[in-house]
Amino acid sequence: MEPTKEAQLVLSIINLNSKMNRKLGGSLSVHGLGVSEFLVLSQLRIAPNQTMRRVDLAEKVGLTASGVTRLLNPMEKIGLVEKTASSRDARVSLVALSKSGKRVLDEVEMAVNDAAESLLAPLDVQRQKQLAKLVHALA
Repeated sequence: MEPTKEAQLVLSIINLNSKMNRKLGGSLSVHGLGVSEFLVLSQLRIAPNQTMRRVDLAEKVGLTASGVTRLLNPMEKIGLVEKTASSRDARVSLVALSKSGKRVLDEVEMAVNDAAESLLAPLDVQRQKQLAKLVHALA
């Protein structure tokens, strides 16, 4: 039995994701980051007070709660993020973007922008807009 058109499309998207991760990963590795660490820093930057609950951060970056904890531990040791206590609930674990994390994120954004432009170069502006709408519909 051959894969359906839908299955073929999903496999193509998976292959594209792998290509994007390799391209972005190469750009980020120069700065000592991986794609997951970049996603964490980016989510923290746009969060209110640049702080999030770990469980919410895990959901935003597509990891389990334990996966995000394993990712955050080394990031905390090198000073990219900081643990903070919740003023409302001592059981809640918060993570905040540190000054060092902001600086690193500022440094890598040019590399990420260049990689993204390179990946999307085969598409004209109109097709990029169409792709953005389709991706948002699925996300």
